[in-house]
Amino acid sequence: MRRVLARLRRTYGRLRLGTRLALGLGVLSLAVFAVVGTALTTYMRDYLEAQLNDQMRQAQVVQSQDVSQHGNVEKQTYLGWYQAVYDVSGDVPELRLPAQLPDDASVFTGLAERMDSSPTDLTRTAQLPGEGSYLLRACEIEPGLVLVTAAPTKDIDATVTRLITVQVIAFALALLALVVFGRRTLRRGLKPLSDMAHTAHGIASHDLTESAARLPLRAGPRGGGPEVEELRTAFNTMLEHIDDSLAVRAEAEQRLRRFVADASHELRTPLMSVRGYADLFQYAAADAPGERERHLARLRAEAARMGVLLDDLLLLARLDAAEAQAPLRLAETDLVELARHAADAFRAGRPDRPLTVTAGPEPVRLALDAQRLRQVLDNLLTNAAVHTPPGTEVSLAVAVADGAALVRVADTGPGIPAADRERVFDRFYRVDQARSRDRGGSGLGLSVASSLVRAHGGTLELTGGPGETLFTVRLPLRPVPTPTPTGV
Repeated sequence: MRRVLARLRRTYGRLRLGTRLALGLGVLSLAVFAVVGTALTTYMRDYLEAQLNDQMRQAQVVQSQDVSQHGNVEKQTYLGWYQAVYDVSGDVPELRLPAQLPDDASVFTGLAERMDSSPTDLTRTAQLPGEGSYLLRACEIEPGLVLVTAAPTKDIDATVTRLITVQVIAFALALLALVVFGRRTLRRGLKPLSDMAHTAHGIASHDLTESAARLPLRAGPRGGGPEVEELRTAFNTMLEHIDDSLAVRAEAEQRLRRFVADASHELRTPLMSVRGYADLFQYAAADAPGERERHLARLRAEAARMGVLLDDLLLLARLDAAEAQAPLRLAETDLVELARHAADAFRAGRPDRPLTVTAGPEPVRLALDAQRLRQVLDNLLTNAAVHTPPGTEVSLAVAVADGAALVRVADTGPGIPAADRERVFDRFYRVDQARSRDRGGSGLGLSVASSLVRAHGGTLELTGGPGETLFTVRLPLRPVPTPTPTGV
């Protein structure tokens, strides 16, 4: 038995949700039909028996008059009925003859004996041997005299049987229709869920390892009710989130590949130079001491160039990683003084470049890393000098506006094309790809400057058009941190 139940349970568990819901609805309906049928059948039997009992009561009124006149029942009331008169004044009920009784009249005698001590009329349903089911009713005609009447209940039984048959057929047809049409309706209602399942299977078979992997599948059209609509919306929102995540991952992978390729390309040039000068030094140093010094100087220059490149890469990596100890050492610094120092260094290194500095008389004190922000200013000024013709005017301005400190570095050079403005802050990107690295740099200056400004909580923006390039550094006016006094 346990194996059968376990097998049925496993079979039920493998059925589809619509079929299980239809079967569950059928079982529930069957239970409801059984309760309704039982109640209806019971009510009908009680009603018919009450009708028969009322008919017997009226018949006993007539029979009682007959007994009072003749001492016994002489008129046959209904065909198939039994009636008998008992004298219960003694210890044992005595039957008055003649009487119409079946062969076994013990039920009549027992009911008459009970009636002797009962204040009300008695009724009882009994199975008479060879006769069938009868409804017996006993009433007192006068003290010590009891009338017992029995009426067959075969008509009631036939009516109840016919009622049960009709109910079984009607309930069976209703149950069949309910299961069939209910299952079809449930399938139609659950079709959106099935479509989502097919969509999920399609996503599972989609290759997500591709760098440009996308999920073109979405849940089907609207419908299915509020609950299904909420599920569909959540499902599509999840797919959109996955799409965005895949797009971000693909973009990050492309940027990583481009970064690795550009870094390898940038490092290859100084390494090739180091190798070439090392070979020249090996073969020419002994015969030409002057050449030896020149080759050593070039080796030092290329090594220093690689060192600067690696330092920039390390700084960018630390800024991207968001280390617990940020690579910034904040301290109170006058931004105006810092800009003037950067301008003095620019004029000393490039005396042929006119530079105009504009700043207010009041100092602008901020909590920032002076060395890193000076690196930002140097990179912006160097970018203006490298990418503009000689004699191009460069300006450096410091101001405070809208709750932020602004540093603007502008030049009147050829400007940056609109197609390149979105990528000027990318690592290793150059507007002029043909420019030599000796003049154009490694392409990390603006990327380092942008990352350092973001690390300070600010922004670096590029504006301007043909004939003008303007970089704006926007730093929040954060309060200067007060050092905590330490006890002795």
